[in-house]
Amino acid sequence: MTDPQGLGRSPRFAQIASFARLPQSQDLSAAKGVFLGIPWDDATSFRSGAREGPSAIRNNSRLVRSYNMFAKVYPFRVLNIVDWGDIDPVPGFLEDTFQRIEAGLTPIFKAGVVPFVAGGDHSITLPILRAQKAATGKSVSLLHFDAHFDTWEAYWQTKRYTHGTWVKRAYEEGLLTKGNVFQVGIRSPLYDAQDVPNNAAIVHRTYTTEDVDANGYAPIMDQVVSEIRDDPVYVSLDIDVLDPAFAPGTGTPEPGGLSSRELIHFLRELYRLSVVGFDVVEVAPQYDHMGQVTALTAANALFEGMSAVARRRSTSR
Repeated sequence: MTDPQGLGRSPRFAQIASFARLPQSQDLSAAKGVFLGIPWDDATSFRSGAREGPSAIRNNSRLVRSYNMFAKVYPFRVLNIVDWGDIDPVPGFLEDTFQRIEAGLTPIFKAGVVPFVAGGDHSITLPILRAQKAATGKSVSLLHFDAHFDTWEAYWQTKRYTHGTWVKRAYEEGLLTKGNVFQVGIRSPLYDAQDVPNNAAIVHRTYTTEDVDANGYAPIMDQVVSEIRDDPVYVSLDIDVLDPAFAPGTGTPEPGGLSSRELIHFLRELYRLSVVGFDVVEVAPQYDHMGQVTALTAANALFEGMSAVARRRSTSR
């Protein structure tokens, strides 16, 4: 059984900064969940810096505690979570890095362990989804929190693998269940009016921030749950879904986003879904000028994801 060191053992600012001060291990024999980092940002289109995300998230996760009173669960105990470490990228070489990510994640999915991943830019989700398909032979539903569609064909006319194209590539490769792709928090300006129908050809439902304002989180999640049902679902959270007031430390900030409280409400509903993987991406601490608030929020988002998976497992026994 894994758990962070308690208050009586050492100060929270002491010891090596594993996620939530969990044990560091790549032994999957007892784990039902693992935290791992992917420090990669060579596929960004504006500001780089997300390669520093996993380190910043680990440092700020020192404050995370063991018990979630809203989920009524000890997620680290239920899932026996360990900090697996990082998958080493090959700086400057996207295809090599993607191969390493897929090779690293495939045995985790094959073991039935849920990965909780800290990016890294959003391109990393594509090889993670490849690993899931390679391990299970099945596509997954996608719940995608983001300010941006990420369904563009290419950047700079020829580059088809970037942090803004991964959803389209995943759809084309058969990694996603058709009709079960959902987006929440979309609000960015677009390159062209055609981007809207192009996105709709891939994404079953897109909930903009105006939809969140009008309806709130509960009806949206009710709809998502009713359509995904028991299909395995991968949750990908771009931290720029939050307003820059709550998450300035990111590469492509967009005004008018969710609050951190709204996001947490959404994440606490994930226990109603069969989550097989979860990532938080695009944390760029160089721009986190307000007391590392972005990395702190990302660490807590991961904790809420872990809690949701643990809650579902605890109540289904």
